[in-house]
Amino acid sequence: MKILFAAENKTKCIIFAPLYSTMNRKAIFVTEKSSSNIAIVKYWGKHGDQLPNNPSVSFTLSNCFTETSIEYDPDFNHGISFLFEGVESPKFKEKIDKYLEKHSGLFEFDTDVFSHLKIESRNSFPHSSGIASSASSMSALVLCLLKLEKALCDDDSPVDLRRASMLARLASGSAARSVFPVMALWGETPCVSGSSDEYAVPLENLVAPVFKTYHDTILIVSNKEKNVSSRAGHALMNGHPMAESRYATARYNTQRLIGSLRDGDLSTFVEIAESEAVQLHELMATSNPPYRLIEPNTLEIIDEIRDFRTRTGVPVCFSLDAGPNVHLLYPNEYNGLVCDFIEESLKCYCFDNQYISDFVKIS
Repeated sequence: MKILFAAENKTKCIIFAPLYSTMNRKAIFVTEKSSSNIAIVKYWGKHGDQLPNNPSVSFTLSNCFTETSIEYDPDFNHGISFLFEGVESPKFKEKIDKYLEKHSGLFEFDTDVFSHLKIESRNSFPHSSGIASSASSMSALVLCLLKLEKALCDDDSPVDLRRASMLARLASGSAARSVFPVMALWGETPCVSGSSDEYAVPLENLVAPVFKTYHDTILIVSNKEKNVSSRAGHALMNGHPMAESRYATARYNTQRLIGSLRDGDLSTFVEIAESEAVQLHELMATSNPPYRLIEPNTLEIIDEIRDFRTRTGVPVCFSLDAGPNVHLLYPNEYNGLVCDFIEESLKCYCFDNQYISDFVKIS
């Protein structure tokens, strides 16, 4: 029996007994895709069990996704088998094991199911491309588990995306946003009814049509592994001298951004996107110990983008994730001009001239 209840916009899930037992022995195969996302207002700093210290807003991408499959095989009794792109990945398997061990009670089947799972996963983007894959990989895993849960219970209803978002958040914070198309908000804010720190909410019906046409060209400045992980970066916000002012700024920027998305206000969107990107890396530079993830070519690209925008009036802007690569954001109306700009002025700053062309996921 499952009890769901809501309090202060926070959904809790308590499982008293599994709805499925491994006495029902049938093999089941499920598969799901989930996309990466790029945050416009950044989530940096957390507390409790993967709860954000400020709200964040992101675009969901189309081409950068993780595809995961799970086979439940009652004749396979060796724990969880995990392959990433056909090869065993002990590091990621350990992450899955820890997640399921900690949160198994939130799924509606006997935990013995976990002894009979074969999981395979692949990314649509190169592992060395610098695209953070935790959001796409963990949300794809959760969506698969929920689909498996329904199959085991002979339930053909759709997966509850709010519940999927909550469960994905427990695996990787930014994964909470990846389960929704177009744009998502994660974190409680008075400007969006139903918003919560526990799960993300979709913004698809709150944004002007122009934002559903947005491109994100990811300029690969470096393919090196980061020397400071995002997990470590979040932890360094504890006791950071700029922490409280940062969280206040993020809350303010969230309200302004939501307004600009509703109104189709591109100039405000550009201002917020770039200031948030810069502030994220300023927080890194002022942490204890300080560290730097951007590269000289990151700054060269930023200067080129700002100069191009000034010269042409094209509302192109940049965002940065927790790394050196640059996300170039612009409406489809300007695709031809921006593609020429990338080829002529930007790709020379990219590692091996590499970039990834992506766009907002509509459905």
